[in-house]
Amino acid sequence: MIEVMSEEGVRQEWVGRLADGRFPLLRWLGGSEPSGVFLTDLAEDWDLTDQPQKAVIKLVPAGAEDGEARLAAWEAATALSHPNLMKVYSRGRCEIEDVPCVYVVTEFADEVLAEILYDRPLNTKETRDMLGPTLEALSYLHANGLVHGRLNPSNIMAVGDSLKLTTYGVCSVGAAVKSNSKRTVCDAPETEFGPIGPASDMWSLGATLVEVLTKYPPQWNRARAADPSVPESMPEPFASIARKCLRSDPARRITLDEIAARLDPDKMPSRRPEKETSPAGRRLAIPLAAAALVIAGVGTWFAVSHRAQPVSTAPQAQNSPAAVPAQAPAPEPAATPVPAATPGQTATTTPAQTTPPASKVAPPAPGPAPVAAPVPPPQPAAEPQATDNSSPVPATINPGIVNQILPDIIPSAMRTISGTVKVSVRLAVDEKGIVTDATLVSAGPSNYFAGKSLEAARHWKFKPAQVDGHAAPSDWILEFQYRRTGIKVVPQQTTP
Repeated sequence: MIEVMSEEGVRQEWVGRLADGRFPLLRWLGGSEPSGVFLTDLAEDWDLTDQPQKAVIKLVPAGAEDGEARLAAWEAATALSHPNLMKVYSRGRCEIEDVPCVYVVTEFADEVLAEILYDRPLNTKETRDMLGPTLEALSYLHANGLVHGRLNPSNIMAVGDSLKLTTYGVCSVGAAVKSNSKRTVCDAPETEFGPIGPASDMWSLGATLVEVLTKYPPQWNRARAADPSVPESMPEPFASIARKCLRSDPARRITLDEIAARLDPDKMPSRRPEKETSPAGRRLAIPLAAAALVIAGVGTWFAVSHRAQPVSTAPQAQNSPAAVPAQAPAPEPAATPVPAATPGQTATTTPAQTTPPASKVAPPAPGPAPVAAPVPPPQPAAEPQATDNSSPVPATINPGIVNQILPDIIPSAMRTISGTVKVSVRLAVDEKGIVTDATLVSAGPSNYFAGKSLEAARHWKFKPAQVDGHAAPSDWILEFQYRRTGIKVVPQQTTP
């Protein structure tokens, strides 16, 4: 993603501003010149009593060639209702630092399909799982006289347990696309010179198929008349579907119904808006070992976007559940709040319960991952369930810790761990018990886990240290220990 915008466009430095008097720009998520995308909050009153609801706001300069056209498209998108399309909460005009903009506020995506492709391609099972809800969403749009217009891996999202398409570029059939954005192989040839239609989405679907199965988009010289080449290594029926999608003549491209018939004759895409998604449309769990630095590498969450709850006296399990074999991962137990641990003791959580592994993307190997699309903020510390489902054994609360936040790691990333991943973070705490600085002492082998540890540590709160009867600053070291079975944190006060 482009992180430095032109002076005439939306800028990363706008973090902290308020759009339209309602939507705080909490964090820069990326963008493509001249537009930009930020994390925002739907809470009406921005104070500590709010329960924030994350959302995404996209800003486009109103003076851009397609600025007003986009606003009209976003207004039309607010009327769309389909389980595989991202919700549009609001749209309108605003002005930030004397730059008039149009904006749209949509759902916050937990995961982005494009991010896994930095690490590996999808397998055939995962590709089928992706295609099911994608065909349903496109079928709904086409039946309502609309075209998606920007189908590509960056616009295929996971929201909760559903796979959804963005609605940024939705437009009417027959519309002429005018955009300053650089066109890619995912944009059909007719987007340059004429009206677009459902066949334009078929071209984009074909290019997307090639990319998700090979990690790379198809090779194509837009100046030549020849169709893009589809790698011979692609499995069937996806290779033949992609070739029939990627025909320069829109009239010769395959249709949605023909694709559905090739995949499964008994599962044709529905043209009824009220139809629910098929089982294949369940969440495509894109692992954050590749997507985890979706936005973790560009900064830390604002403290208000992941408010911690006070740690209260609560039980703690003596033992973590046994590790699950990598070749047959089982659903992990649900997580509940856990107290902080005393020095030498540990605070523990287990990964949250997930959907059955048959509907998920296999986890990639741990390691550094590129910056890309948004990730959830750290959640309150969670307590493991005992392996026999009995009540855990009570534990003592560390009196020096008031609030603690444990990293929010998705289960698919936890299952990539072999042994123990350790990350140490040094905290500087002021006389009020607030963390003023957090630095990595030991990052461990994974940038993802290091970033999540640092992000969570910044939001701990401590009881003020005492020196000669007066409150004083203190220093702490938190050692985060990640295993397949859960997360442990060993806090140690180093001064005074």
